[in-house]
Amino acid sequence: MGSSVIVVQYDPDWVRLFGKLQDFVLPVLSDLVLTIEHVGSTSVPGLAAKPIVDMDVVVSTQADVHTAIQRLATLGYVHEGDLGTSGREAFIPPDNVPWHHLYVCTVETAEYKRHILFRDYLRSHPEDSKMYGFLKLELAQRFHNDRAAYTNAKSEFVNEILKRTGWK
Repeated sequence: MGSSVIVVQYDPDWVRLFGKLQDFVLPVLSDLVLTIEHVGSTSVPGLAAKPIVDMDVVVSTQADVHTAIQRLATLGYVHEGDLGTSGREAFIPPDNVPWHHLYVCTVETAEYKRHILFRDYLRSHPEDSKMYGFLKLELAQRFHNDRAAYTNAKSEFVNEILKRTGWK
């Protein structure tokens, strides 16, 4: 079953929250990081989303990934492993910051490239973004208590958008 699915209308505070979270992790990662990207639906202006900020911390090498894991632990992040997505390391945030999803990966990681392609496409195609938002709101009602079914039901739309970006 999984936890309930809640999708809400876009909130401009998500951008500010991303900035605060970025500022929180940057002091321990600044010499490693190539970029920290706000990804996922909260990063697309106007898009309905689950109210959880997603951030990709991007580094150069796998050795940098391991260093980042150790340094994030000093802030209270708990490393969860790749959660089934190769090349992307996931973390549980510390109790003293708002809940969010933080991932560390290298710039060559397929999941990172997919995140950026999808985000940038939706940012530059407001009609498709609006359709995606309507779909997510409808699916969140239909699959309120089944996160896996919700995710599976959006995959056709997501894959169609990725195809338009040239993603293989």
